[in-house]
This record gives sequence, C-alpha cells and structure tokens, in this order.
Amino acid sequence: MPPTRSSFTGGRSTRRQFLKGSAAALTSSILSSCGWTLANVRTSVQTASDILYIYTWAGYTDRELLDLFYKETKIRVVADVFSSNEEMLAKVQAGAGGAYSVIYPSDYMVRQQIDLNMLMEIDKSRLQGLDRLFPQFQSPIYDRDNRYSIPLSWGTTGLVYNTTVLDPPPDDWDYLWANRRQLAKRMTLLNDQREVFGAALRTLGYSYNSTDLEEIRAAYEKLLQLKPAIAAFNSDAWRSQILTGDLKIAMCYSSDANEVIQENSDLAYALPRSGSSIWMDTLVIPRTAPNIEGAYAWLNFMLRPEIAARTCERLSFATPNAKAFDLLPPEVQTNTSLFPPESALEKSESLEPMPPDIGEIYNRYWTKLTSG
Repeated sequence: MPPTRSSFTGGRSTRRQFLKGSAAALTSSILSSCGWTLANVRTSVQTASDILYIYTWAGYTDRELLDLFYKETKIRVVADVFSSNEEMLAKVQAGAGGAYSVIYPSDYMVRQQIDLNMLMEIDKSRLQGLDRLFPQFQSPIYDRDNRYSIPLSWGTTGLVYNTTVLDPPPDDWDYLWANRRQLAKRMTLLNDQREVFGAALRTLGYSYNSTDLEEIRAAYEKLLQLKPAIAAFNSDAWRSQILTGDLKIAMCYSSDANEVIQENSDLAYALPRSGSSIWMDTLVIPRTAPNIEGAYAWLNFMLRPEIAARTCERLSFATPNAKAFDLLPPEVQTNTSLFPPESALEKSESLEPMPPDIGEIYNRYWTKLTSG
C-alpha cells in the first residue's frame, strides 16, 4: 500500500513557516530539558560525544522523542529550528551551522546541498532500517540510492475548504479561477513562490518545474487574473481564518490541512487531480558535523518503526517507513489527507532546484505579483 496522508493529532506549526512564539516555546522546552541554551549552538561548537545538535523544522521534535533518545543513548539533543530551506542554507553557508550534526532539508534542497559539497555521504553499513522504507523512497530522484539523505516525512500541496459553503467541492486548481467571484477575498494562496507558480502552471498543462520562459510568463498572467480575488498570500494565518469562517478555501500543505480538519469536521482537503507537488523532508549529516557517532545514532533511532509510527501520530506528518505505516491505527492508514492513493499522485511532481537565471525570473514575477 502506498504511503498516504494520515489524520493525526498534536499541534505544531506549519512545516515551512512558524509563529515565533511557538518556535520559541518549542526550543525553550527542548533546551531547558537538556540544560543548554541556543547561545551554545551559535557561539561555540561543542564536540562532546554526549551532545548532539540538530537543525530542524519547527514541530519535528518534542520532549517525549528527545527524552526517549537520551534514555537509550545518554546523548542529549539540542534542537534549533528554521522556517525555510533558504534560511537554513544561508545560515550554514555563513558558517553558523558548524555545530549541527544532523540537518532536516527538503528534497530539492538536498540536491542543492549535494551540488555545493555540503553533505557527508552516508555509510550505510552503520544504518539499520533503510529497507523498511517504501520502495519509492529508497532511491528518490533528488538523491539516488539515498547516498546523502534519509527520508523522514512527506506530503502534498492542495486545497483545504469548508464543505458547508462550497458546492460543488474543489477537485483541481482551476476551481479557483472558475469560482473567483464566489471566492473573492475568501481565499488565500501560500506565501511560497514555487508552489503558487506550480499551481498556475498545472492549470495550463505545464510542469510544476517548468523552466520555459513563455510558460512561466503565462503562469504569471494567469495568476494576475486571480489576484483581485486573493485575500492574502500566507502559509499560516489561513488556519485561524478558515476555522472562524472568514475563508472558504486555502492553498496549504497536507500536514497542516490534516491538523486543522481535526478542529472542524466541516473542513476537507482536496489534492488537485491535474497534479501538485509532493514534498519530502529528510535527515542529512553535514560535512562539518562534530558528532558523527551521535548523528548515526539519531538516524537509526528515527528509522525504527515504533519510533517513526509514534512520532507520526503525535506530530502529524506522513511517514515514508513501510514498517511504521503497518503499526499505525486503521483510521490513520486510511486517512487520504495524509496518505492519498497512488492513483491520486500520478500527476504530481517533486520540486526541483531551478537554474539561477530561471530562479531570478521567478523571483521577478513573484515580486510583481505579491506587491501592491
């Protein structure tokens, strides 16, 4: 059975953006339990074998996870959080990431970091459990044979909507354009350049990863048609707005949709039938890792089915671990928000890094679209 999205509980920030208060609370909780502060991470590189610094998305760790790891290994984990792949990359490139022994980049960022020679090739003889991954995650396009990364969580991008006010319900991206008068100022798009342009490209029959200048221009013009109806470009504020009824529909990540649906049963998630993005977050060991032994201990810990399943349920993201999937309750396994059937994923794509010149064109159009 293919990995799909599941309905889990456990509040956390969006996977790519987070509210400063919740991130601070998460980090404070983790560090206070470990007896360290973020100042240790940012001002000195600790090399003790009983300390492991990780750089992760907000919401990807909790006290239970870290306490269990410490109980088993006597290694204390200190977690710092980032809000975007680009933020993480900039910090590591600036030399401020030398303390980290494990980092959590997304799929396209793994490829970019490989090209920048920033990652250590994984010694698979030191890992147990790679064969527990679903086949499609054992040699992903962004890192063939998992030479540098271990898949941790995955999801899709789609539409969360209020079933009581939208009839018929959305089933594709073009629903936004066809119903833009009804949805005027009651819909939001992600504050994510690649995802928003990807959705417009798919409505035109093009790839989410198009590098064709005319196709990109056509997507921009398509988005201009929709702009007057868009309430905002945001990746988090939509949650409270759709719960209060201020929004009818929002573009979002499946893991976030899964959480908000637990708060209001009138909400549902639609994966666009013309295709969307399939994202993957991973575990990597940077070449500058000061605690390689601790890093492998963490990777093996996260590959264990019972750990992956429990983390999946508590923190609300889909696992690529087939053995962990088998341990999940039936209501989680059959939740199509997190674990859609393979047929629903056939036209979806993983985001790929853009050549710098093409990236600049996307940036220019994005600035024009979101300003004014």
